[in-house]
Amino acid sequence: MNALVKVIAAVATGFLFAGTVGAQTLPGSGKTIRYAQDDSLGGNYVVAQITSQALKKLGYDVRLSTMDTTLFFQAVAQGDMDLATDVTLPQREPGFRAIAQQATVVGDGMIIGGGINGYLVDRKTALAHNITNLEQMKDPKIAGLFGRDGKAEMISCDPAWSCGVVVDYQLDKFGLKQTVSPVRGKYEALMADVITKVQNGKPAFYYAWSPSWMTNALKPGTDVVWLPTPQDALPPNIPNRGTALVNGVVGCAGGANPCRMAMGSWNYDTVANKAFLAANPAVKALIEQIRFPLATWSEWEGVISKDGGSVSVVKKLSDAWIASNQSQFDQWVATASKAH
Repeated sequence: MNALVKVIAAVATGFLFAGTVGAQTLPGSGKTIRYAQDDSLGGNYVVAQITSQALKKLGYDVRLSTMDTTLFFQAVAQGDMDLATDVTLPQREPGFRAIAQQATVVGDGMIIGGGINGYLVDRKTALAHNITNLEQMKDPKIAGLFGRDGKAEMISCDPAWSCGVVVDYQLDKFGLKQTVSPVRGKYEALMADVITKVQNGKPAFYYAWSPSWMTNALKPGTDVVWLPTPQDALPPNIPNRGTALVNGVVGCAGGANPCRMAMGSWNYDTVANKAFLAANPAVKALIEQIRFPLATWSEWEGVISKDGGSVSVVKKLSDAWIASNQSQFDQWVATASKAH
């Protein structure tokens, strides 16, 4: 009887030890990741949830916070935040350069092929007045269609966003300051008015990007059209990653292909604290694998714009993606767990 008890005790101890070792082999065991997401809601929130789930599979405790990218840059440089997966580059390049000694870009961006951004007008007005490029806004008669007294009102970016700097620079560079007045405020609220205008058949002129909820609420080629810019032009401190000419842009005014956008393709890039990354090679290996097709982003953005960006909607989208792509998700985790 004593011998049997000893055997059972030994087996139990063995299982306990094995479980402890198994837990210890997870690269994130006992570690917390301070993960930031931008305060601009979109498919990036779904990606944050998917990435968080993968990090948890690696053993990490994930603390997700929402903050403006400018604040994130300060926090990650100081070591108060570890990473974010939705830093828009090259738009945020100047801010990133200021912290490049403390932080680094990981991977090739979360959008396969990158995203686009530029200027749009409602399709009805564009067709009625043959508006096929941004330069036509120099004409007070054309500009006045989108405002009054020969001057257009164009919805620009939220004051906290870097894209407004690009817009202001280009309006000056393209000779449009006399006929185009950029309006900056809470972007979501301003765009809600734009959507109502277009739905009521009224002229609208604004700056936007894709993938985003705006290009799902107002579809290029159906409701609105992209206006090609006359030339590549970016502020000196914002690098142009290749030409602004983009092939296959759906809804480019006049059917132009390639379509010259406001800048070359952009992406949601991951920025992480260098010291954190060096101590967590599994995180680096994971992030380097995670990317999603533009069509997937557009689907997420469409659902969010229709059903709202509540926590439950975002979680439903992330859970659905994982369930439909379980083998890929598991492969990401398995590969990352082997990183040293």
